[in-house]
Parts: sequence; structure tokens; C-alpha cells
Amino acid sequence: MEKPDDPMELRIYPGANGSFTLYEDEGDNYDYEKGIYATIPMKWDDAKRILTIGLRDGEFPGMLKTRAFRVVWVRDGIGIGPASSATVNALVQYDGHSIDVRMMN
Repeated sequence: MEKPDDPMELRIYPGANGSFTLYEDEGDNYDYEKGIYATIPMKWDDAKRILTIGLRDGEFPGMLKTRAFRVVWVRDGIGIGPASSATVNALVQYDGHSIDVRMMN
């Protein structure tokens, strides 16, 4: 029965390429076994310094149709520890469509 994090903080650890799939469902039943859930693929291209938040696949009742992502580029003293980072490199309004986010120094 967690409330969806909005905005959700995404922390980028530079130095290598990486990928991740965000999985979400209703969280209070077994409908995921029937395919009622959503995924959002994410990919970090370290050489280009581009985070791609991909096309959302699926849906479920109560799903956030749009959400905000706070993108933080982790470095000395920034984006460390369990608390939300005070420094945000990009604030992304995501509506389910693929979007590229270029990270600057």
C-alpha cells in the first residue's frame, strides 16, 4: 500500500553504461500474475552522457499517467546517502513516451 513516489529520484553513477527497468503494479493483489503492471526501461550511455527513459509498457488501475523524475548525477558529496539529494541535475516530466536526458557537468 505504498504511495507512488512522485517525484522519483534517479541517481546516475558515471563511469560505465547501465540499464534498469522500473516495475510498478497495484501492490495490493495478484493482478500482476494476469499481466496487469507497467514497466519503464532506462538506459545510461556513459560516453554520450545520455539517460534514456524509455516507452512505458503496460498499465494498471491507479497508475500515475505522468510522473516527475529528479535526475541526480552522483559525484563527491552529491547524491550520496539515503535522503533525497538537494542537488538535482534535471527534472523530467514523463508521460510514458521515450525521452533522452543529456547530463551536463
